[in-house]
Amino acid sequence: MKKEELQSTDYLPYYSQYIALADNTDLLETLGDGMLSVTKLFEDLPVAIYDYRYDEGKWTPKEILLHLIDTERVFAYRALTFARSQDAVLPGFDQDVFVLNSNASDRTMDSLLKEYIATRTATIYFYSSLNSEVMTNKGTASGGPLSVAAAGFIISGHEIHHCNILKERYIK
Repeated sequence: MKKEELQSTDYLPYYSQYIALADNTDLLETLGDGMLSVTKLFEDLPVAIYDYRYDEGKWTPKEILLHLIDTERVFAYRALTFARSQDAVLPGFDQDVFVLNSNASDRTMDSLLKEYIATRTATIYFYSSLNSEVMTNKGTASGGPLSVAAAGFIISGHEIHHCNILKERYIK
C-alpha cells in the first residue's frame, strides 16, 4: 500500500505531519529504507553527543532512538489490534513519561541500535503478512480513528521527523 491510498478518515489530523514526511513508496519499502537510514544516522553520530541535550528538557540522541523504538511498538500494537479486532478502542500514551522512565542513558548505542533493528524487522514481517483488505481495518486510538496502514506510515514519518531534528539541532 502507498500513502496516497490513505483516506483522511484513517487517522487523526495531528498525524498528518508525520504521514506527509513518509515516502510515497510501498509501505514495506518505506519501512525498510527507514531502517537503513536511521541505523546509519545513529551509527555515524559522534559518541560525545549520545547524551547531549541542545536545551533544557530536550531529549538526548539515545532518548530519541529509544522513543522511536517505543513509539514503533505502540503503533505496531495498535495495527495488530485493529488487524485482528476491527473497531477496538485503545488508549493514548504519554511519550514524555515513557522517555523519562526509559533509562536510555544507561544503555549503549549498540544495544539501542540492535533493539531498533529487531523492532523494525518485526514490524516489517508483521505488515508483510497482511492483505490489502486488512490494511484498511480501523479502530480508535488516542480518541480518534486509526487504520492499520496509517499506523505504518505514521511510524515511518515519525522517525523522519525526529531524524530531521537530530540533523538540525544535534549534528553540527
